[in-house]
Order: sequence, then structure tokens, then C-alpha cells
Amino acid sequence: MRCDVVVVGAGPGGSMAAKTAAERGMNVVLLEKRQEIGDPVRCAEGVSKARLSSMIKPDPRWIAAEVRGARLYAPDGSSIVMSEDKSGDEVGYVLERKIFDRALAMDAARAGAKVMVKTRALDLIRMNGSVKGVRAMRYGEIIDIEADVVIGADGVESKVGRWAGIDTSLKPGDIEVCAQFLLYDRGIDDEYCEFFLGNELAPGGYVWSFPKGEHLANVGLGVIGSRSEPGAPMKLLRRFVERRMPEARIVEMVVGGVPVSGPIERTIADGVMLVGDAARQSDPITGGGILNAMQAGIIAGEVVSEAVSSGDTGVEGLMAYEKRWRESIGKQIARHLDLKEFFIRLSDEELNNLMHSIQSEDVSKMDLRGMLKVLIRLNPKMLWELRHLVM
Repeated sequence: MRCDVVVVGAGPGGSMAAKTAAERGMNVVLLEKRQEIGDPVRCAEGVSKARLSSMIKPDPRWIAAEVRGARLYAPDGSSIVMSEDKSGDEVGYVLERKIFDRALAMDAARAGAKVMVKTRALDLIRMNGSVKGVRAMRYGEIIDIEADVVIGADGVESKVGRWAGIDTSLKPGDIEVCAQFLLYDRGIDDEYCEFFLGNELAPGGYVWSFPKGEHLANVGLGVIGSRSEPGAPMKLLRRFVERRMPEARIVEMVVGGVPVSGPIERTIADGVMLVGDAARQSDPITGGGILNAMQAGIIAGEVVSEAVSSGDTGVEGLMAYEKRWRESIGKQIARHLDLKEFFIRLSDEELNNLMHSIQSEDVSKMDLRGMLKVLIRLNPKMLWELRHLVM
């Protein structure tokens, strides 16, 4: 099989890359190792309305719920409320990822991409030392798919990056180990996402609740890998649900890891580009990565089209991707990495004090940067080292 671009992984980043490249006249093949795109769901499924709408038209079929904002809880239960438009990239719509991911893959197919499910990439094909496609297994048969560029959108465990010689290794402190339940409970607030902080609840992470309508919610937690033990996320999540939602009924459960490492040194090689979790483009504070992956996928699709058309698919030809994503989402990822590294060191008492200090302020219309600015003003001794993030 011969094509211009082969994309490994049909998540949001991969599908957007495939669609964008196909719309620009590229012959694109999109591979997905599973037989069903979008399943299993390893995600809280929350996204910003405004940012999502800037990339695709929202469709009621894949929107499970719309929320009014977010509640943030300190370890002692004190809280603040933020409006939906200021709560960050994970608050606004709560998606049905099983439908959403399939819809994005269908959009790629409509644009002209060939979608191949149950097709697992086995290795990169090299010709004269250059990457020229992937070797894959489909229905038990090994096939070669020759291509000018391979886009790795194959998640946190990305093999494409490793095969290309890109360092995607993660230390324990670079990953959040997560567990999540989809559960039913009549006490769920269908209008607000909720975030619970505390080292007893989730060491180095947080607990989340994302409502999906009709008293359903994704309730999960992440624990920083350097402070986790085998099975800890599931044990902590069960304890949280038993204490706070004793009548809840668990419908589904999932476990997984999310990179919170900040940008890796490079996301391109000769004939190779990485997108989404494979490129460590998720937010270091929240772990959210849907929108960053989609935006990076669009950039990748635009750049690869120009590179293939010009005949320069080496590092120089793909460098525009590296520059463009780092100048946009990369800057926020770097800032949020600084915040993450600071806040995971705080004790529960310090988290409580920060929450108490800001409760007299009207934070409902503040974004994260605005809130941080106020917190630094109110707690200069504790937060002085973060002042560069608001200047």
C-alpha cells in the first residue's frame, strides 16, 4: 500500500491530522489498533465550549451535558465557584467520547482519508536510512504501508516516537496514574464540574466529577506516579465514592495514565511527527488533552501537506510543526508545568489557607491566570516564586 501520510492512532489528534491533510489533497491512511474507535474511554470527557467550537461545529449527538461552571474544593471542604467560560479547557461540554471520536474519524474519512481499524503498527519502514511508512498487522496479516511521513498519535505509550529515536520516556513524577467510574447517583449536581484537592484524597493530584446528565457522572482521580503504589488510584477512588456518594451505582470503570511532564525536547524526526499524548501535549495541571491534541493535529495536517508537496519531509521540512505548536499550546503547557511542580509540594493546610484567602474575592469571572494573580497578592510569601507566571 502506498500513500502520502500514514497516521497511527484514531483519537482526536490523529483524526484531526488525517482530516486536515486529506482536505489539502494528501493521500492519507489512518490506522486504529482497536476494532472500535473511541472505546474504551480513558478520559473525563470535559472540554471548553469556546475552544472546541473554534475547531469544529458542536453536534448534539456527542454532547452528553453542558455545565455552568466548576466548583473547586479545598481539603477541608471550603470551596469557590468559577464560571464556565473561565474554568479552563476541561469545563463547558461533557462529551460522549465513544461517539465524538468516531465522528472525528468519520470526518477524516469524508475528507478522503482511508480508515483502517483493527490494524496495529509494528514498526517503522526505513529506506536508505529514512522513515518511509509503517509495517502493520491487520486481521493477522502483516502489511507494509509506504508513506512520506508517519504521524504518531498513538497515546501515552507511543511506540512511533520510540521507533523514531525520540525520547518520550517518563519518570514517575511525569505521569498521573488514574482511575475513573461512570456512576449513577441522585445527588450529582448536573450543572457543575467539581474538583477536590487534598493529599489524603489524591496525593499530588485531584478528584474530579464531570456530570453527564440524568444523574450520571464521570468520577475519577489521578495520583502523581512518584507518590503512588500499585492499585492506589482504585483504592482511593473507592474510598472517596463510599464516603461522599454512598448510594452511587457504578456502571463502568477504567484505569490509565496521563502524561503531565510538560513539553518533550522534540516532537519530530526525519519523516515522523508526534501529536497529542504521544507528544506529551496534555495539560500538566489538569491532565486534559483533547483540545491540545486536536489543535496540534490541525497544525500537523497543515505542515505535513506543505512538506510532502515540497518534497522535503525531513526534520527541516517538518520544523514548522515544532515551532507552531510550541508558540501556541506549548507556552501554556510550560507555564502550567511550573504551577504543577509548585502545587504538588503544598500540604493540605497550605491548600486550605489559599482557599480561605480568596473566598472573600469575586472569583466567578476570573480565569486561572487572574486567580493566580490575586492569590499571589494575598499570599506573597507563599507564592512569590510564581510571580513570573502573571507578569
